[in-house]
Parts: sequence; C-alpha cells; structure tokens
Amino acid sequence: MKISANLLVLVAVLVLGAQVQAQTGKAAQYQEGLHYFEIDGAPATIQQPLELVEAFSYLCSHCNTFDPYIDAWKQRKPDNVEFRRIPVVFGRASWELYARGFVTAQMLGVEDAAHAAMMDRLWKDKEIMRSMEDIAEFYGQFGVEADKFMGAARSFAVEARLKKDQQLLQSYGITGTPSLVLGGKYRVAGNAAVPSFDVMLDVVDFLIERESAGWQPDSVAAD
Repeated sequence: MKISANLLVLVAVLVLGAQVQAQTGKAAQYQEGLHYFEIDGAPATIQQPLELVEAFSYLCSHCNTFDPYIDAWKQRKPDNVEFRRIPVVFGRASWELYARGFVTAQMLGVEDAAHAAMMDRLWKDKEIMRSMEDIAEFYGQFGVEADKFMGAARSFAVEARLKKDQQLLQSYGITGTPSLVLGGKYRVAGNAAVPSFDVMLDVVDFLIERESAGWQPDSVAAD
C-alpha cells in the first residue's frame, strides 16, 4: 500500500504535537490574534514581576461565575506574578456606582476581605444596592464606618483613581468582562477559540511561562 507524502507530513505533525503536549501539558501552542491579543503600543519587554489584571464588574454575572476559577488560580500562581482587579464602568451609571465602591474599599484596604461577600450579596442573596449609602452600609461589616466610607467615596483621590483605571482599561482595549491583561501587553478573554474559563487561564499560564523564561527571584539571582 502506498502512503502519500501529505499523509506522512500529517502523521509527523500529529506526533510532534503529542510530544509538545507531553512535555508542556498544553493541548496546543496558543496563537496571537486567536487565543490572545497583543495590546497596541505595549512595550516589547514586560517588566518583572508580571502583573495580571482582571477587568471585572460586580454586576457582571460572568465575573461572578469566574471568581472561583481566578481564586483557585491565585493559589497556584508563580511567585513572579502579582494580581489585581480593576472595576469596569463602560459608561453605565449602575456599574460606576459599584466601581466607585470597589475603589473606595481599595483605598481603605478592605477590598480583598469584602470581595467574595459582595459577589454573594448580589448573586446568591439577590440583594441589589442602589446607592452609595447602601454600599457604605455593606462595607460596615468589614470595620469601615459609613461616614468614613462616604467621605472617601466622594474624595478627589477616589475620583482620580477611578478615572485613571478607566483610561487604562480603555488603552487595553477592554470591551467585555471578565477580561485578563498580562503585563499591560497581552489581553485574554473568552471567544470561540477560548470557550471556557479553564482555557482562558491556561492561555494566561502559557503567556506567563513564555514571558518568564530566564527569570529568577532576586534572592536566587543575588547568589
């Protein structure tokens, strides 16, 4: 039986793909423009430590679903990666209310402690807060007095941070939530090629591994 050259090439590609998967644990090499997107104007080299940003909103049901995935990922993230959340407004008054509340909580140092509780309040308990007074009352359970929270929410510092964050997200090309941005250079979000949150985070791991080649902690480099 004759075997065509094309078939031999196909077999060779499949074997090589299997070897790559066995070595890296990746089902395939992810491609720019398909699984992730390079941000216009981003630096060629990402500074260490790498920063992973989650663009999110408390009023986004997909962000609520994504929370357990990103929380599990944070437990295993590499030492050279720092994680933070930035709330998205998208010109919506209701989203701006919660974004301002998050930035205020961030300024007061309680955003991490309160994050899961806020998601649960909205999506499990179905209790929507429609004013900053309601949000201030919510954060009271985390040791922040309502008057102090309201004062901070109206402050120039919160206003400036909120504006700066929205400008940053716009420069990243964020059009949906949740989205992830690595090092200000790569944007990863769900699409036909990234059909699940597991794949989304696998793409992030792929990019981290690639950008971390040759990186060593300061303590090791000093030795």
